[in-house]
Amino acid sequence: MRTITHGDVTAAARAVRPLPPAARRRAVRSLLAKADAADRFRKRFGRAHPVWGNGSLMAAALGAEPGRGEPFLSEADYLEAVAAVLEALLDWRGGAR
Repeated sequence: MRTITHGDVTAAARAVRPLPPAARRRAVRSLLAKADAADRFRKRFGRAHPVWGNGSLMAAALGAEPGRGEPFLSEADYLEAVAAVLEALLDWRGGAR
């Protein structure tokens, strides 16, 4: 998977925000797996995956939920979604793929 940036985290948080809190980490893990598979596809075939994009978390997240605006950081459910993304990233990097 490509290097994860702040934009990737916020795009993933916006994509999982509408979900119930209990389902968010599982959804982020799915997005991470799709981004990883898309990056492997990109490296093998020299082009972006037709559904999951270029291998970035942002492309996988925007493919799941396009067109969501950036919420305010004062919104508790958005902060919980960001926390779910960060926790899933820690699990992913820790080898819990």
